Parts: sequence; C-alpha cells; structure tokens
Amino acid sequence: MKQLIVILLFTNSYYTVQAQFTNNNNNNNAIYSTGELNIGNYVGVDLSLNYVYKETYSFKFAYSGNIRKPKSRPQDYTSGLTGLFLFGLANPHDQLENYQLAVGKIYRLNVKGTIRANISAGIGYTIIREPKNWQQIDGSSLGENYTWEYDNYNTVSLILNPKIEFPFSRYYGLTISPMLQINKDRTYLGIGFGQMIGLLRKKNQPQK
Repeated sequence: MKQLIVILLFTNSYYTVQAQFTNNNNNNNAIYSTGELNIGNYVGVDLSLNYVYKETYSFKFAYSGNIRKPKSRPQDYTSGLTGLFLFGLANPHDQLENYQLAVGKIYRLNVKGTIRANISAGIGYTIIREPKNWQQIDGSSLGENYTWEYDNYNTVSLILNPKIEFPFSRYYGLTISPMLQINKDRTYLGIGFGQMIGLLRKKNQPQK
C-alpha cells in the first residue's frame, strides 16, 4: 500500500510539473521520472522524480525498496506448499527502504546530448525491517515450520548514485545506475537498469 501511494505521488507530481514546463516552452529545464530494477546484495526497485537546470545541475527526490533473504533465517526453514504457490512472495525478507534527496552535476558525453553522466549524491531516510525471534513449530507440508516477528528501526544514509543516461528522444530514454547506500547499520551496493520518461532535454537546435 505504501509503495502504491509513492507511485501515485510521483505520477501526479510529474504530470503536473511537465505540463507547466511544456506550456511555458521553457528550454532551460527538464523534468522526468525514472524507474529502475536494482540488483546487488539486495534486489528491488528505485523510483525518482528528477529536475535538471540548464542541462548542468540535477535535483532528485526518490524512493527505493529492496529485499534479500534474511540473514537470521534458520537453515531448516520452509514455507511449505503455500510459499511455493506464492513464488516465495509471502516469505519473510530483510527489507531496506529509502526516501532520498540528492543533488548532482550533468556531464554531456556526446555532442547531441543523447549520452550523459548524472553524478549525484545525497541523503536518505532509511527504514530497515528484519525478521527475528524465530520459533520452530510443528508445521505441515502446507505451511511454514517457523514463526517470527519483524524488528523495525530507522536511520540516515549517505547515498552515492552516479547514472549514465541515454535520452534518445526528448521524452524517452534508458538508464544504467550504480548505487551505494551507507549507514551505521546496513550497506547496499548494486546497479540499476531502467527507463526515463518526461521532458528529458531541450529541443535540438537547428544547424547553421
């Protein structure tokens, strides 16, 4: 439910600001959203709303949600046939969520501006949820053989997130995005692959 609210917020903000920029024909600004799948010591998704000023400076608000197999999970844990039917989605996971604010610098890597580096860094409000207090039970083949409860705590992270962006057209492109999230409790290191949609760059100038 929380992820759905985040997605709706991003979508509404993006279309509102994009419409304003488009109507004003402002050629010095870009506003776009990105969605990426992350792979690393956790796996998950990253959603961001991005603003670029004069194709030089970038500002970003983002949400990332990642999971992994619990480090504390007993070796003989099984989710039974129920977990098999649900493809493991109902199984307990270590969860790492971040709400991020970041600033960066844009570097054009070709003349047309269809390849660029967006080097950004920022801070994140981090939510960590991990299962604990595993208690073995007499489970059947249909269900789990352990009970557990989640431990929740919050912290602040330093986030480094350089991106290689490919705005092939003015409104659509692809991204490759290494990410490092560091806090006193957990570290995430991975890479994301995704797409960018919106007002990505200014119109091509007519050749003289």
